[in-house]
Amino acid sequence: MKNLIAELLVTLADKEQESKALVAQVEALEIVVTALLRRMEPTEQQAIIDSIEGAMDGARVKSEVSVEDSELLQQYLKKLLKHPRQ
Repeated sequence: MKNLIAELLVTLADKEQESKALVAQVEALEIVVTALLRRMEPTEQQAIIDSIEGAMDGARVKSEVSVEDSELLQQYLKKLLKHPRQ
């Protein structure tokens, strides 16, 4: 029983490290995208936003992803594209 608990704790620690790495990657990408958007002209920014929104609309129609997951992704995209980090 102690071995099982020890193995579960090790697995949990590994998952936590993986989660931290993913969070760091997402934050780094958010910083890069924000920096790129800030250097663009407003018309270029809007063209990219329109393109991403169009792709999301098309993917939503033929996707097998749940509505909740799709809405969550849409919220993050809106936050990133229309209200980037300050």
